[in-house]
Parts: sequence; structure tokens; C-alpha cells
Amino acid sequence: MIDSQSSLRTLSDIPYEDLLFSMMRLRAVEETIAEKYWEQKMRCPVHLSTGQEAVSAGIGKLLRPTDFAVSGHRAHAHYLAKGGSLKRMLAEIYGRRTGCSSGKGGSMHLIDESIGFKGSTAIVGGTIPIGTGLGLSIAINKTDQISVVFLGDGAVEEGVFYESVNFAVLRKLPVLFLCENNFYSVYSPLHVRQPEGREIHRMVSGLGIRTGYGDGNDVISVYKICLEAITKIRAGEGPCFLEFATYRWREHCGPNFDNDIGYRSEAEYLSWKAKEPIHRLEQLMIKSGLLTSSKKLAMETKIRDEVTSAFEFANTSPMPEPIDAYCDLYHYEAERENTKKDRF
Repeated sequence: MIDSQSSLRTLSDIPYEDLLFSMMRLRAVEETIAEKYWEQKMRCPVHLSTGQEAVSAGIGKLLRPTDFAVSGHRAHAHYLAKGGSLKRMLAEIYGRRTGCSSGKGGSMHLIDESIGFKGSTAIVGGTIPIGTGLGLSIAINKTDQISVVFLGDGAVEEGVFYESVNFAVLRKLPVLFLCENNFYSVYSPLHVRQPEGREIHRMVSGLGIRTGYGDGNDVISVYKICLEAITKIRAGEGPCFLEFATYRWREHCGPNFDNDIGYRSEAEYLSWKAKEPIHRLEQLMIKSGLLTSSKKLAMETKIRDEVTSAFEFANTSPMPEPIDAYCDLYHYEAERENTKKDRF
């Protein structure tokens, strides 16, 4: 079992300021998307992760550009924390040619191969086998990369998750399965989908994989737990599954709050908001003398300027041309002819 206390013994330095800045930046991006969504210029649905910033920020500071990562439909923070371009991500959401998927994929289909972010998908669990396959490529090429598979608690209920974990354990692949458990699959709480009292990480440990659990609203805990897991994976000790308890503030899909439609209560939302990750780290840093009001203001200004510039880039970028619909496509016939030539 991986926990923050065991990793604390090997931790020499925690990048407090970087972690705070990353969470503040992710929050600003998501909240500005929610604010501007009503302009009806964004060309796709959006799945926001406001309130869940600690997991992305924590692991993002530990990954290298050469490491691989894949995600699902709630991927904005994962993409950005891995080093993806904010301008290109927003342009993608606006359906512009300058988007990271050329305006063809939208919010749920982000990719940037230059920093190892190999894609996200709207299909629950759809990228789990892809991330596992990327781990196999690392093992074959004998590099010190890792492959991170971001998934939610709902994806754990897909058969492909168990097949992928089993294969990763069998082949001792350098894969980190990172589960953000926000307790809801759309509008279905965990207790109507899983037996009462079941803990996901303990269930998954039955597959023979090393597991860990942490508070997904405590970015320092996330950082420490991920540090230990990644260190072991890079050392050749095989895959790992981490579960972090967290909570999304806004609706499953869209810019609104939905505490009034019956599937969760305002009281529950407020209880989670009271322990939100950014304020927690701010208070810790203030008490430790690591954060002053002037430093925080400088961080806020830098983030605001970047976000403003990125939205302006997205809003003024060109729309795709009709010919673009025929570009960057897999052409089966051409590939079949090439295969024949190679074979004969």
C-alpha cells in the first residue's frame, strides 16, 4: 500500500509555489470557460473539473515531457498539467483550425504528442487500453518513461479496465492508473453502482497490482503519493493504481451548478467546498511564511494575463476550411496497398 507518510521519508523538497500556481491556473481556466460558455462561441460540450485541481497539479509536477498520458472526457486539467498549450486547447474548444486537434475533436478530444499527451476520448474507459499499450511500447524500447492513465470511478466499472490492469501486471508494465474518484458517474452516486462499503483501491488490489489511496483535495498528499508510485514504476517494479477522493463542483457536463436537481445536495457540495485544495495550500503556505499577499497577487496577475491572451487567440483564430474535413484522416485503402507492397 502506498501512502503519503512512506513517501515523506524520501521527499527532499516540495514545490509549494509551483503547486499553488498550477492549481490557481487550472481553476482560472475552468471558471473562465464556464463564464464565457454563454457566449455560444464554444463549439462543443465541456466537462469541467473545478474543485479537482489538486490531482492534476500534483502529478503534473512529477511527469516528464517524454512520459505518456491519456485521459477521458474530463481532460482539461490533465492536458494542461502535462504541459499542453492553453491557447491550442481553447482554440480546440472554439472549433478553430489552430486547435490541438485542428478543431475536429472539441473539449473531450485533446492531444499533443510533443509533450506526450496521446489523447483523450468521450468513451468511458476508451483510452485505458491505449495507455496500457503505450506502457508496453516503453517496456519494448527499454526506456525510463512511464504511461499515466487518467480515469474516473465510473471507468473502473468497464471490463476493459480489468483486462488492461491484468495485462499490465502480467507484463510488469510501467503504467500508472490514476483514478479521480468524485463519487458520481453522471448523476449516479457510487452507492447505487457498487456494494456498500467497497473501496475501489482495495478491490483493484485483488488483481495483484500495487495500490494507494489519498485525499484528492490535499495537493501535498497527492504529490507525495504520486512521487513514491512513480519512483517505483521507473525502477522497474511494475504498474500501480492510485485512487484519490475528490469532488467536482459543477454539473457533469456544462457550466452550471446542479445541486438542485435531486441527485446530490447543496449541503454535500458545501461540505466538499469547505476543504477545497487551493485555499488549503494557501493557508499552509501563509502559516509557514511561504506566501505573501504581494506574491499571490503577482501569481494571479500572471495567470489572468495568460488566460485573457489564450481566449483572445482562440476567439480570433480562423475556422476550419471545408477541405480540412479530408485532412489528417486514416485512409484504409492507401494503408492496405502499402501493406501489400511491404508484404510482397
